[in-house]
Amino acid sequence: MPQRVTVAKSDELPEGGSIVVNLFQRDIAIFRAKGALFAIDDMCPHQGASLAGGYVEDGCVSCPWHYWRFRLSDGAWADNPKVRQNTYPVIEADGQIQLELPDLAQ
Repeated sequence: MPQRVTVAKSDELPEGGSIVVNLFQRDIAIFRAKGALFAIDDMCPHQGASLAGGYVEDGCVSCPWHYWRFRLSDGAWADNPKVRQNTYPVIEADGQIQLELPDLAQ
């Protein structure tokens, strides 16, 4: 069953910023881009770089090591949409940022 987890205060993630949270031994990058929040698995599948350190442009984050680009909206690799990162719904309410996660504890 999905669960909501509070991961940060809203003011900890400014426009254009990113943070990494670790939930159930999984690193998840959260981005604020053009007023919207996005959450995606943080590790690039190519060689393991942190996507949170990448550059966001046109709805995609570029891996800081080799510039693989992933769409923030659905996690698809911009050059081959069959390769995808997991994405997670993000809820912002009452000054808190929450992720809605599948049951990752199992």
